[in-house]
Amino acid sequence: MRVLIIGSLGGQLGEATKIAMKNGAKVAHVECTDTAMKALRAGQGADLLMADIGNDIATLASALKAERIHVPIVACGVSATPSAAAAAIRAGAKEFIPLPPDTDLIAAVLAAVADDERPMIARDPAIRQVVTLADQVASSNASILITGESGSGKEVMARYVHEKSKRATKPFISINCAAIPDNLLESELFGHEKGSFTGAIARRIGKFEEADGGTLLLDEISEMDARLQAKLLRAIQEREIDRVGGTRPVKIDIRILATSNRDLSQSVRDGSFREDLLFRLNVVNLKLPPLRERPGDIAALADHFSARYAAANGVSVRPVSDAARHVLLNRSWPGNVRELENAMHRAVLLADGDEIGPDALRAPDGTKLSDAAPRGVVEAAAEAAQVSVQSTVGQTVAQVEQDLILDTLDHCLGNRTHAANILGISIRTLRNKLKIYAEHGVSVPLPGGERHTGVGAVA
Repeated sequence: MRVLIIGSLGGQLGEATKIAMKNGAKVAHVECTDTAMKALRAGQGADLLMADIGNDIATLASALKAERIHVPIVACGVSATPSAAAAAIRAGAKEFIPLPPDTDLIAAVLAAVADDERPMIARDPAIRQVVTLADQVASSNASILITGESGSGKEVMARYVHEKSKRATKPFISINCAAIPDNLLESELFGHEKGSFTGAIARRIGKFEEADGGTLLLDEISEMDARLQAKLLRAIQEREIDRVGGTRPVKIDIRILATSNRDLSQSVRDGSFREDLLFRLNVVNLKLPPLRERPGDIAALADHFSARYAAANGVSVRPVSDAARHVLLNRSWPGNVRELENAMHRAVLLADGDEIGPDALRAPDGTKLSDAAPRGVVEAAAEAAQVSVQSTVGQTVAQVEQDLILDTLDHCLGNRTHAANILGISIRTLRNKLKIYAEHGVSVPLPGGERHTGVGAVA
């Protein structure tokens, strides 16, 4: 986790910096937003900007957007009024932290942004086989494609491979190809030259150069635009890149890892993914089993997450009771490890007494997990549901897809991220489809369970 502090370290912001460092963040410091922009353009990467509220947050956010630099801002301030905090968020900050700093709040903000400190927990034989293969190929420079369902731990595996490689002391840079719009992704990956587009007031180093000597993870690469796929293929083949607007190639020395929750062979057949790029990426394939196929890890993961979020929220670590473990082991976990993690985070907050009991295990809507059907019942229901396929006869594929998406979103009370995980699609794909539905006057569930008709329903 790389944090860039913007402001004077003489006061409470200095204390916030120390807390961030104690929580494992790699911290750099600049005095003002202009210096911060220069550092980011030069390739001093950051996963989070922590800016004193005395800085012009709106100008900083605008500069980042204009120069296509994708990094969140957290504003900090001493004795700031609620209106000042709200103004900072309206200006572009993702969060506001009041100063003097609260240790738990800073830890929670860092945990929300970072995935750095996620150890590889692999006790079940199904995942141990994959880890063994990862150990065998980690020391090479071969490109690796890591596949598996959403939430199954693909980025954790990527970091594990990097830490076991000869490049472990060099940068590990991750970029989510699904989270960044296509018109920003090229500059984010390859950088740009001054004047290459409106807002490019200086040269900017991209993720390829930032990762030089180390590892670059292309997360959810199946979402990458076809034009960028061609440029990526050349970069992998030639070991050089062209900045946007550049006239000379730049040599790079990196190892490429990529992840996908889709079958890229099918994407090749569909024409949405280049076959030659797949060959370049898929020198070795690490296929992660879903959590339902590695039940031997559920208890260990639950213990890990309960300890982690107890520390992050400043509460005592409580063991998971036998009754709660029974509930966890009898759930199918369609959202995989990510769903289990979120469940344990809620359990840490909701539990009372000396243990985390089954009553603390709840779905996002508050429903007790112990009230849900056990795994065997779920599987039986899935088989029975095949009969209902006949009810879809006569509908178009697009209509069936729309009904499935909206029903899933209803089930998730409008939570886009959770629905996308269950559906096995990216959040960007889900939002695009909801935008189309809304434009056609379809009622779309809003976060919280309400419904809205119109373009505003996409958020």
